[in-house]
Amino acid sequence: MDKLLFYEIDKTYIDYLSQFAEHMFHNAKNTQTFSRKYIGILFEINSIKYFAPLSSFKQKHKRLSETIDFIKIGDMAVINLNNMIPVPDSVCKLKDPATEKNIQYKTLLNNEIRIIRKKTELIIQNAIAVYNHKLSNDGKSKLSQRCNDFKLLEEKYKVWIKQ
Repeated sequence: MDKLLFYEIDKTYIDYLSQFAEHMFHNAKNTQTFSRKYIGILFEINSIKYFAPLSSFKQKHKRLSETIDFIKIGDMAVINLNNMIPVPDSVCKLKDPATEKNIQYKTLLNNEIRIIRKKTELIIQNAIAVYNHKLSNDGKSKLSQRCNDFKLLEEKYKVWIKQ
């Protein structure tokens, strides 16, 4: 995987994995009209594909600085690497902005992917660093506390693959 692309993750897998990830947003709360789309980027860590979801840019993000696990995609989105999850190929669907009918959303996706591609090296380096930090400092640091339990999620990912 030499360039990062957008992917959407199957809702069934998100529902399954969210049982084991306290930092993972569920697809939709009972009060929401629309389900949350899991659109983000894929990369590999230790031969496992990891998905880092994009989150909408919020007012609070303007005052925050980028950190090892928090990357701004202009003023359009953010990537919280602490929320990345392992994903099998079977649940990943390429999200091609060219097929998007909503012109505004298509433009947004194209602008986001352009910035993401410029930051590819930083994103992957930081993702590996966050992953390694979590494994070596589980619960001992603030970063580790806000990360998903990558080892547990990898175990659940393997269970999913066997099904």
